[in-house]
Amino acid sequence: MAKYIKKEIADLNGKGTTQAYYRLKTWRKLDSEEFAERCHSLHPSFSKGLISGVLDAVVDQLAYEISNGFSVKINGLGTFSAKLGVRKDKEMDSFEEGSKKLNAKSIEVTGISLRVDKKLIREIDRNCDLERGEEERLQTSKLTLEERIEKARQYLKKNGFMRVNDYAILTGLSYSTASRELRRLASDPTSGITSQGRRSSKLYILQA
Repeated sequence: MAKYIKKEIADLNGKGTTQAYYRLKTWRKLDSEEFAERCHSLHPSFSKGLISGVLDAVVDQLAYEISNGFSVKINGLGTFSAKLGVRKDKEMDSFEEGSKKLNAKSIEVTGISLRVDKKLIREIDRNCDLERGEEERLQTSKLTLEERIEKARQYLKKNGFMRVNDYAILTGLSYSTASRELRRLASDPTSGITSQGRRSSKLYILQA
């Protein structure tokens, strides 16, 4: 029996109300060995060892084909293809005249895109016997936006820089809400707050 969780999220449409979305509760993660054992139980004509070997062969072949510029479609599962990005120690380039151009060594595979086969989605839905689980409410701040901004400014005057987690603790917001709000503030010149760095190394500072 699977359970669904109703989760409250922040206002994304500018109407001033929160929204709800639903996600499936994950009991735990099955590792490759247990997954192969379960496949063997469902299809006993294939040994667990054979299933494990085929899974390993599929992974190896996927890596080889995708690394050579192919996307791979596996019927009933989906289509796999590579995602590229700039290495963390390199700056993004542009098409501006005179800008520094990156070479091939500056680009790396940053992920895999999987476009799931609709047949798999239908099969999961057909087998999914849902029951209601818990609700996850949004952690909100008791401070107004203006009060949160002022607290952030005072913190920055004292400490010089601020991370998302600092802002979350300072304001009482959840980490994800604090991250979204800081991004909005950094893009608003009137807030007095800007950012530097990227991803996990991103810092928020006062505008010069």
